[in-house]
Amino acid sequence: MAQDNKIYVTGHLKPDTDCIASAIGYAFYKRALGLDAVACRLGRVNLESKYLLKRFQFSKPLLLKTAKVRMDEIDLDEPLSITSDTSILETMQRMEETGRESFAVTDREGVLTGWISKTDIAKLALGDTETTREMLQKTSAEYFAKAVNGTVIYDDPERDISGIIGILTRNEGHTLIECDPQRKIVITGNEKLGMLELIRQGTGMLVLLYTKEVDPEVLSLAQENHCPIIVSGYSAMNTSRYLYLASPVSLIMREKVTAFHSHELADDVNKKMAATRFRSYPVVDKKNLLIGYVSRYQIMNYHNKKLILVDHNEFQHSVDGISRAPVLEVIDHHRVADFSTPRPVDFRNEIVGATSTIIATIFRENMIPFSKEMAGLLLGGILSATVNLQAPTTTRRDIETANILAAVADLRLDEFSKEMFSMDTEVRDKMIAEMISHDMIFEDILGIRVVFGRVNVSDIETYREDPLDIHMRLEDYCRSRELDLCILAFVSALENGCILFCAGDKEKWALEAYPNKPGEANSFQEGVVSRTSQIIPTVTKVIRKYMS
Repeated sequence: MAQDNKIYVTGHLKPDTDCIASAIGYAFYKRALGLDAVACRLGRVNLESKYLLKRFQFSKPLLLKTAKVRMDEIDLDEPLSITSDTSILETMQRMEETGRESFAVTDREGVLTGWISKTDIAKLALGDTETTREMLQKTSAEYFAKAVNGTVIYDDPERDISGIIGILTRNEGHTLIECDPQRKIVITGNEKLGMLELIRQGTGMLVLLYTKEVDPEVLSLAQENHCPIIVSGYSAMNTSRYLYLASPVSLIMREKVTAFHSHELADDVNKKMAATRFRSYPVVDKKNLLIGYVSRYQIMNYHNKKLILVDHNEFQHSVDGISRAPVLEVIDHHRVADFSTPRPVDFRNEIVGATSTIIATIFRENMIPFSKEMAGLLLGGILSATVNLQAPTTTRRDIETANILAAVADLRLDEFSKEMFSMDTEVRDKMIAEMISHDMIFEDILGIRVVFGRVNVSDIETYREDPLDIHMRLEDYCRSRELDLCILAFVSALENGCILFCAGDKEKWALEAYPNKPGEANSFQEGVVSRTSQIIPTVTKVIRKYMS
């Protein structure tokens, strides 16, 4: 596949509903402007997002593993090839026709088996004649005849040729010029007596010029002496030239080939090229099938994937290889952190509770219509990020936009909220297995390694029925990653609060930040629904107290 002009719209490494909805929405907006934009994700889709995607009939965004370019994403040269039974002459002719200076040699299915270049052919012409002789000894009469545009009059499996080519004619006395034709490939005219004499003297093969028919006596003697006869369609000079090029490339091709695989990254290929001297290289797929050629020029002029970041701007939370990829835009509602680019970008960062709010605003500002399904998905993104419009980060714009989207999607906001935040009861068992590691934010607070997780639920009491199982899973997660503290919040938008599960050596510090009621475990924390603006700052304050 040729390197394209796609723009990859992607959220952060731990995709939540707002992140997924924003990527889909903004990619749609860019396509409406005529750009080839595709929505991406950097990790698995959580259960809430899966529910909304199915509810509004959207496919999961493309899983983007790296911003770096693979070889099958570069504009490769056409996968022209030859087979091992192609003659050297035919190979040279194809090089002339296509302008290529080398060819991959493949089998009939297209699997790479060897490599042949003009340099290899030149070495043959300028190299040791002994090599040429050995090669011609192995070449069949059919190959010789094809090279000289001729026909095989007689072939013999017991032939014995030395690989030396000679041209013989008669002198004025009608006798052969003195020579030793023994086992040689002899080019001669169509004079009967001369042919008979050459065969008697042990010629290995006769190549006849200007001949339409061969006398039966000559043919009979050739059979007796195991001497093949070929008729050439060219003059003596061209016949002698082309006979040297009659052999199949299998006799001179390189079997050890420097090839690259379609899944390899262009950055890695560039480094490998620096250690070699070739101009062009074959590229194969996982089955070793040739898919094209890459040259030094192409590898020097490729570009990494063009990106638009939504719902984040920190490179540490983004796709692998982003530091060397062209970032075109950022649409976000978080703090601006380590963002830096070598060239200017469109950067839109607003104080709202959800990136989906900004995306919906962009649609309205540019009068781009969108479907009821798109409105429903963006609404889900807003409700998820703002915890049903109750998080401290919720703004009037979030509320107004949510109501507009609900109207476009033909949804009653209160009913849809209850539907969306009640979906977890059907998949609770599956969520228990996934929730511990899916959406965790890591923070290093004065050397204390802490992760903060969040799970949106509808009925908090359901998760208080078996707290030991969740606590044990969280302890295992904390130990396996050598963390000091793990905090997992079960947030209910419908109940406007959360319960916290804590694990690790510094568990008491978290309980100091959010104490339980007397005689209770995992007490309900009313009004606490935001991880970034409530839980993390409060826990950080306690840690600073003990670490200062």
